[in-house]
Amino acid sequence: MTGLLLLPLLLPFALPALARRALDRLAPVAALWAVTGCAVVLAGCSLAALGGFVLIGLLKMPLFAALGRLVQPLHTASDLVVLPAAATSVGVLAVCGWTLVRSVLHQTRAFRAARTQAGSGPAAGDLCVVDSPRPDAYALPGRPHRIVVTTAMLRSLDGPEREALFAHERAHNDGRHHYFLAAAELTAHCHPALRRVRETIRLAVERAADEAAAARVGDRRLIARAIARAALAGQATRSERPDFAPAANAGPVPLRVQALLTAPRAARTGRTIAALLLACTAVSGVAAVAGMADVHHRVEVAQGEDRP
Repeated sequence: MTGLLLLPLLLPFALPALARRALDRLAPVAALWAVTGCAVVLAGCSLAALGGFVLIGLLKMPLFAALGRLVQPLHTASDLVVLPAAATSVGVLAVCGWTLVRSVLHQTRAFRAARTQAGSGPAAGDLCVVDSPRPDAYALPGRPHRIVVTTAMLRSLDGPEREALFAHERAHNDGRHHYFLAAAELTAHCHPALRRVRETIRLAVERAADEAAAARVGDRRLIARAIARAALAGQATRSERPDFAPAANAGPVPLRVQALLTAPRAARTGRTIAALLLACTAVSGVAAVAGMADVHHRVEVAQGEDRP
């Protein structure tokens, strides 16, 4: 039982390397969906495993055993293993919950401030221009979706580069990329290994928008030049946008520019990477479900409702 619940806690450590490989070998959109989906499942399974350890530890205590109507001792591994695992799980879940609440509150405040700022400037369709000396541009989710750009950023780009920048931000809104970024932020608070995956998801979001903008504009070099100049203009500026609001100058810009200046290549090992991600997700899910089912069965045995 303990071994089954350990698997969902160990498998996320394999995801950062797989995620980087997936972004190298798969199309950006495919990599974005695959990595984000895998991260969400692994995060959920790890939380379930921690909850399983907590439940086992609680049922070892007389008070909770009475509340659970256990008429026999719960058959588990040694208390020297179960009780420390339960105590550790409680601490980990408390830290995860605390950091997650802090992140949600911070992102909510940043989102409200960004929406207020977007509403204070002139708008032309989905484009909002904010008078600010800070060069910045980002796609702001909400109803309706907005593209927020500062006057300083507009002055930093020429006409074609501005259109390329707008195409990139519209690609973010069209692709609903803020959902992927929000999922990456949430999963990063569920397991320490998924914090590194968060950066890969952010890069995949930008790569997907780069490719969509290049297809819309028809000039990969123009998109590369636009995001490079936007990043150069805003490198000394700290943006106050929420983390789930994607921006053209986010992520490792040199890698994005190199990808745009290189012709898209066929995914030679894409199937292998996709299969590994699927296997990692499936094993974690099966282990979590089987582990919790085993806990449930043992509780029923301790309650006298079933025979071992």
